[in-house]
This record gives sequence, structure tokens and C-alpha cells, in this order.
Amino acid sequence: MHPDSQAAAVPRQRNTLYVQVLVGIVLGGLLGYVKPEWGVLLRPLGDAFVSLVKMLIAPIIFTTVVVGLAGMGDLKKIGRVGAKALIYFELVTTLALIIGLVVANTLTPGAGFHADPTKLDAGGLAKYTGAAKQMGTLDFLLHIIPKTFVSAFAEGEILQVLLLAILFGLALGKLGDHGRPILNLMHEIARVFFGIVGIVTRAAPLAAGGAMAFTIGEYGVGKLAQLGLLLACVYLTCLIFIIVVLGGIARLAGFGLWKIIRYVREELLLVLGTSSSESALPGLMEKMEKIGCARPVVGIVVPSGYSFNLDGTCIYLTMAALFVAQATDVSLTLMDQLGLIGVLLLTSKGAAGVTGSGFIVLAATLAATGKIDVRGMVLILGVDRFMSEARAITNFIGNTVATLVVAKWDDAFDESKAGEILSRPR
Repeated sequence: MHPDSQAAAVPRQRNTLYVQVLVGIVLGGLLGYVKPEWGVLLRPLGDAFVSLVKMLIAPIIFTTVVVGLAGMGDLKKIGRVGAKALIYFELVTTLALIIGLVVANTLTPGAGFHADPTKLDAGGLAKYTGAAKQMGTLDFLLHIIPKTFVSAFAEGEILQVLLLAILFGLALGKLGDHGRPILNLMHEIARVFFGIVGIVTRAAPLAAGGAMAFTIGEYGVGKLAQLGLLLACVYLTCLIFIIVVLGGIARLAGFGLWKIIRYVREELLLVLGTSSSESALPGLMEKMEKIGCARPVVGIVVPSGYSFNLDGTCIYLTMAALFVAQATDVSLTLMDQLGLIGVLLLTSKGAAGVTGSGFIVLAATLAATGKIDVRGMVLILGVDRFMSEARAITNFIGNTVATLVVAKWDDAFDESKAGEILSRPR
């Protein structure tokens, strides 16, 4: 095959991936509905794929950040990028919490349940409430420091790997020409890992189908009807947040939200199918670099955004907390609700990298308020899985917009490259 035609075949193959993933999701959902017992058996397909991607996240973050920072070597600039990212994260997540609070108060999805928490079987909550007791802001901050250099990679802790990468990259940058061989080696290692991502991604349609078949087969569409109003409120709020808030931010920064979504549509469908935004993290980092964001900015903003910029999770937490309060006939004053937001501003930051993090953070938050019975969470345990898609998609789009905004804010963005890519028909 001619080199040019071979190169052209790669984009065409890439462009068909979103169609394959969409077909996988639809077929998996149908199988889970028609043959629930078969759908449940397909769970390992989704779990295996997410595990494969998570296996690659730590080395990709490490090599990408090291190469970017070693080439830049400016500690002040790194600190400036980090500070801008954290300011952006805090403002947008606070807005997400407030919007979730307003919608939950307006539509009152929990009204009319009149559930007695003392009569609810809270046995299934044990693993969440147990983990919630161990959460704390100080514990979370201390947890960013790994026990050993290797343990951060072995345990797949994103923030720990990011800390090591920043230190390693700064030290390597100070070596100058002596560090050049190591820098070149890191660059080639990064290319290898992105190559592995390309191989693993070929299984995405099968994984997305298996994960969707399991979700429908295990929980059934009947659960949707039981708590349909809560689900509708969460999805509606996430949609409003994406279109109005993220769309407005993107427009102010000079981007079109629809063009951005179209650019990352393969990763978005992957997130939808697997209910995990982490499954698309390597692809997001690669695409943000290709569109014109400087590598150091991508290396700092994307991994930290997965820990501190969880817009969808924030919306879910406020709505779920108010739903439980409404369903158990607990009246919350305006000050109580403002206090709830204050608690969530702290506890939501501890959701990073924890399995079932949304439920764990919710348990910690309800316990901290002292007014809402944690046992009321049983009411939403069955449909929590269906809300995870909305959370994950909103988180992913939020981090995509955040990376572009911070890169442009820091003058680390190639406008011409972005214009060419976003205007390209896909």
C-alpha cells in the first residue's frame, strides 16, 4: 500500500469508531432488555476494557508531563497554570452545585415518597458508609503524597503520579544537555503507550456493548420508571449545564461547543458505554495536544481536572441529597442548603479515583449535615448506575472545555491548528 493511502486509512478507521461504539451500545442495550440473564454475563467485557485503559493512565500521564515540563523547565509558569486551573475548577464546580440545588428545589423529585428511613434495609450501604467515615480533606491532601515512587503507579493514583511527574520533569529540565537522552527516551516511551491505547481502543465497541447489556440486564428498565423523575431531573440539569454554562464558557473563550463535542465524539460514546470518564482520559490528552493545547498544560489540567473538576458529580450530589431529604420528609432551610453546598465543596474533591465515589461522597455529606438520614440513600441505590452516564459525560465535557480555556488563558494555544481541525468535516 502507498504510504499516503495508508496514512489516509488511519483517520477513516478512526472516524468509524464512534459508529461502531454506538452500534455496540444499542445492541448491548437490546440484549440486556430481551435476555437480561445474558446481559449480566457480559459484565466482564466492560470491566476488562476499563481496567486495560486504567492500566495505561499512570504511565501516559507521567511521560506526557515529564516531557512537557522538562522542555519548559519554568517552575513559575507551572505554578501559574496550576493556579489558573484550580481557580477555574472551583468557580465552575460551585456553579454546578448551585444549579443542582435550584433544579431540585424547583422540581422536587422526592416529594410524595414519605419514606421512613428507620424501615429501610440499609444493608447494601455498608461499603459506602464505611468508606465515607474514612474521608476527610486533610486525609485527601496527605494522600496525594505516595508512600513510595513505585506505589503511585501500582495503585493507579492519578494525583500521586502527577506529583511525581512534576518533580521528575522539573529535575530533568535542570540537567540541561545531560538530561537530553532521558528526555528523548521519555518521548519515545510516551509514543509507545499511546500506540497501546490505539490497540486497546479497537475493543471499545465490544466493551461498550457488554457494559450496557450488563446495566440493563442487571437493573432492568423497571427501575427507570420507579424513580423516573429523579433520573429526568439529573439528565435535564446536566444537559442545561452543558449547553448553557459550558457552552457559554466555550463561546467566551472563542470556541463552539458543538464543534468541540464533535471533535471528541468517539471518546464521549466510550464514556457513555462504560459509564466511566477515565476510559477516555488517554484519548482526551492526545486530542487536546493535537488541537493546539501545549503539552505541559494538557499534562497538568487534564489529570487534575479528573480530581477537582467533576461538574456532573457535583450536580448529582446536590440533587441526590435533596431527593433523599424530600423523600424522607426532612425540611431544609435556606441556611441548611447553603451549608450543604459548603460541605460538598470539600467532600466532592475527595471523589477522585475512588470506585463508587459518588455514593461514598454522598454518604459522607449526608452524615456531615446531621439532618438527613444516611439510610435514605437506599431509595436511589438501584438507579445510581443509570445516573452515572450523565455524571461521566458531564465530567468529560467539563474537562475538555477546561483544558481549552486554561490553555488559551495562559497563551499556550495554537489558534491556527485548532481552526483547521475543528473546521474539518468529520
